[in-house]
Amino acid sequence: MIKPKTNLKNIRTRKLKIEDFESVVRIQLACFPNMKPWTIEQYNSLMTIFPEGQIGIEYGGKLIASSSSLILNFDNYTETQPWGELTDNGMITNHDKLGETLYGIEIMVDPDFRGMKLSRRLYEARQKIVKEKNLKRIAIGGRIPNYSKYAEKLSAAQYVEKVMDRKLYDPVLTAQIANGFVLKRLLPEYFPNDKESCGYATFLEWTNLNYTGDLKKRKKHQYVRACAVQYQMRMITSFEDFARNCEYFVDVASDYRCDIVLFPEMFTMQLLTFLPNKSPGKAIRQLDQFTKQFEELFTSLAIKYNINIVAGSHFVIENDDLYNVSYLFQRNGNIGKQYKLHITPHEKKWWGVKPGNKMEVFDTDIGKLSILICYDVEFPEIARIAVSKGAQMLFVPFNTDERRGYLRVRYCSQARAIENQVYVVIAGCVGNLPEVENLDIQYAQSAIFTPSDVEFHREGIATEAPANTETLIFQDLDLNLLMRNREFGSVQTLKDRRNDLYTLNYSEEGNKKKA
Repeated sequence: MIKPKTNLKNIRTRKLKIEDFESVVRIQLACFPNMKPWTIEQYNSLMTIFPEGQIGIEYGGKLIASSSSLILNFDNYTETQPWGELTDNGMITNHDKLGETLYGIEIMVDPDFRGMKLSRRLYEARQKIVKEKNLKRIAIGGRIPNYSKYAEKLSAAQYVEKVMDRKLYDPVLTAQIANGFVLKRLLPEYFPNDKESCGYATFLEWTNLNYTGDLKKRKKHQYVRACAVQYQMRMITSFEDFARNCEYFVDVASDYRCDIVLFPEMFTMQLLTFLPNKSPGKAIRQLDQFTKQFEELFTSLAIKYNINIVAGSHFVIENDDLYNVSYLFQRNGNIGKQYKLHITPHEKKWWGVKPGNKMEVFDTDIGKLSILICYDVEFPEIARIAVSKGAQMLFVPFNTDERRGYLRVRYCSQARAIENQVYVVIAGCVGNLPEVENLDIQYAQSAIFTPSDVEFHREGIATEAPANTETLIFQDLDLNLLMRNREFGSVQTLKDRRNDLYTLNYSEEGNKKKA
C-alpha cells in the first residue's frame, strides 16, 4: 500500500485496453468479493462498442482503479429499471451514440490504494467525456454497501437519509455526494445479487451546466407514424415503370405525414418481367444489375419526401454469393442493410441464396428499429437479440404465396410483439407474375401489431389492410406507451425473463454475446 504523499505525479488516468482485462477482474474481486466479475465477452463488448467510456488509473505501471459507462437515451427507459436492463447485462449493445445521458456502469478503486481521491479522478474523467460530447448529464445507480450492517434497524430509505445527513458513512454514496451528484431516488432490486446493499441502489445525477442541446441529436418523438405498402406485383416494361410505382406510394405516405414506410420482401422480382426468360437460378442473379439504380432511387425518394424507407428486399451478389437484403434508406441520406438470416428451403433449392450473419439495429431519428425479413420473424431468438440491443419497432417485409404461409408470418409477428413488448409492422405483395418462375402468385394482408394489453388496440392489431388488395395502411405508434407497458403492464415479459434459468447466447463478428 502507498501513502497519499507518495509521488502522485506517477498516477496516470487513461483509457482501458483489452490487455487490462485480468487487472480489472482482480480489482473487481477485491472490491466486490460477493459479486461475479466481468466475463471476457462482456469486457470485449465494452471495449468494442464504447472504448472511450472505459477509464483506468495506473500507478507505477499497475492498474489501481477503473470505471465503465455507456450512453443512453433515457426516453427509452425508466429510472427504476434494473442494472441488467440498462446495460444489456453488461454487454452495452444498447449503447446509443445519439443519447444524452452518460450512464455509469461501475466504478472501483483497489482497496490497497484508497484514500487517494482516485474516485474523484474517475468522476472528473467522466465529466470530461460528457462535456466533450455535449451530453446532458451523468446518471448512476450506486451501491450502498454498508446498508447490510444496519438493515435490521433501518429501512433502506432511512439509511440513505442518515448518510445524506452525514450521520452515517457509506463508502460509495458518501463519495458520490462529495463529487457533486444529486440523489434522485432509491432503487429496489437494482442489484439483486448485491448482498451488502441488500439489492438496493441509489439513482444519482450530475448535470452538465455547459449543455447547450444539439440540433443533430434525435428529435424526441413521442409518436411515430408508420406505414406499410401492400404492393401489387404486375408486368412492367422497364426500371422506370418500377420506379414510378414506388414513388407513387412514397408520395402518398409522405402526404399522410408518415415517418417511415415499409415495402414488401422481393418486390424487385417485378423487374424480371421485362428480362429474357432464364432458369430460376440464373434469372434471380440478373436482379443485381439494378442494385445501383435501386439504391439511387430510394436514396433520392427518402430525401425528397422526407421519409425513412424500408425498401422491402432486393437480391444482391457479393463475392459471387447471392443474398436477400433489406435496405433502410433514412431521410438524412444514411443507408443501412439487413441480410436475411434464415433462408427457406425454396430459396436454397431454386436460387442458392446465402444467409447473413448479423442482426442489425438501426439508430434513426424516430428511434431504434430492426428488420426481420419474412422467415426470420419465425425465429424468436432473432427478435430477442434485436430488442436486447434497444429495438422498439420491428419491420417485417414478407412474401408468401398462399394463406397458410402468410399466417405463419402473421402469427409469429404477433407473438414477437407480445414477447418483446414492441411494435411489429408487416408488409407483403399481392398480384401475380405469370412470366416469373417460382414466384407466380402472392397472398398478403399487411398489418401493424402491438403488445396485447389494455393500453393498446383491441386484439393487439393497430391497423390492417384488406387481404389481397393493393393499398397502404398507416398508424401512429406511441413509443412512450411501450416504455410504460414494459414497466407497468399487466404482464412484463421482458422484465420477467428467468435469466437464472435460461440465457440466449449468440455470436456476432467473432464475439460471443448474450441477449
